[in-house]
Amino acid sequence: MSLPVRFAQGRFHYGWIAVGVTFLTLLAAAGVRAAPGVLIVPIGNAFLWSRASVSAAVAVNLVLYGLIGPFAAALYARYGLRRTMAFAMALLAVGFGSTVFVTHYWQLVFLWGVVVGCGSGVTATVLGASVATRWFTKRRGMVVGLLTASAATGQLVFLPLLASLIDQRGWKIAPLLTAAVATAMIPVIWFLMRDDPREVGLRPYGETGDIEAEPARATTNPARLAIRTLVEAARRRDFWLLAGSFFICGASTNGLVGTHLIPAAFDCGIPEVRAAGLLALMGVFDLVGTTASGWLSDRFNNRRLLFGYYALRGLSLLFLPAALNAGGPSLFIFAVFYGLDWIATVPPTVRLTAEVFGRERAGIVFGWIVAAHQLGAGFAALTAGALRTNLGDYTVAFMAAGGLCLIAALGVLAVYRKPTKPLTGAPQPA
Repeated sequence: MSLPVRFAQGRFHYGWIAVGVTFLTLLAAAGVRAAPGVLIVPIGNAFLWSRASVSAAVAVNLVLYGLIGPFAAALYARYGLRRTMAFAMALLAVGFGSTVFVTHYWQLVFLWGVVVGCGSGVTATVLGASVATRWFTKRRGMVVGLLTASAATGQLVFLPLLASLIDQRGWKIAPLLTAAVATAMIPVIWFLMRDDPREVGLRPYGETGDIEAEPARATTNPARLAIRTLVEAARRRDFWLLAGSFFICGASTNGLVGTHLIPAAFDCGIPEVRAAGLLALMGVFDLVGTTASGWLSDRFNNRRLLFGYYALRGLSLLFLPAALNAGGPSLFIFAVFYGLDWIATVPPTVRLTAEVFGRERAGIVFGWIVAAHQLGAGFAALTAGALRTNLGDYTVAFMAAGGLCLIAALGVLAVYRKPTKPLTGAPQPA
């Protein structure tokens, strides 16, 4: 009898084991994605590459991270969660670990941008949404919030440690450590993760009744399904409102703050280790804020929640240049307010996506919305690096992002005011 089946026969629902494995997987992937934030300055100094050049490699990573998302959702349906997650960890380990052998700029773009970008895309936010949808009916919003918060926890665990190790032993220690963590996750995924509760004789958490037969996996081409879903969703205004707000979400988080806050702090005389600690502090508050957001999304109007999150983020970013110059308590205040809604936008967006487009296609539609998120992240990472190179600081980048967040806060109020029919026509299983 396999270990998952023995677990399932107890009173503890195996869905929570699936959540735990997914949380650790997303945490490890977040550590790999966050590492470039502490490597921009040292790797640029080592090879005499400008901030704009190194930021361009990060931008490729962020864009691919988003574009792979909708295809990843289709891959989960075709090959299962366990195989796809293990493959993604292998990509991340090889791609980031090989950074220590880089000698030319194109190699950095290929490894950080293409290989790590593809691996990260398979373990994007859409993974947490897919696991929550398959394993949970009750408390799904809370699970989405918890899994989304694992990205912030990855920063909490890795950034201060990586910054300290780089300071003591040089930049090459960071890729080796993160690659080792990603590799260690592969056997955990393989032995403990399961694709569906029916594999261990259970129904999704919160459902009762007879256990249905486990469905066969769909044989439809994943790429074709993802493209077809995009074409159908793009005909609706709500898709563009959600995708547009998530474009701004990505620009103001992963692309700007996640990539450039440490270099911006360094420009203001704040050591990298201390700046990494600031991001980790934000991770603590985001773990609380995003998990709470999942709980709130099950109970309150999600449009109003998003309005509050984007407005708070915009005001925080407008305050950031002054906080960097003042230091001390001002930076702590920024970390608290910005951290509370770093990715708290995800649970309400997931719920609105399911309400607008239906549960059947929600994962793939949300994957495309995440793609918009990462296009925004890549745009901000590249643009902020160019602004820093040409203007000498990040003030314009931070102020512009703050203004965009206030625009997003108004835009989300118009989402799903008039209910529409869900997308249908999912592929038939073999």
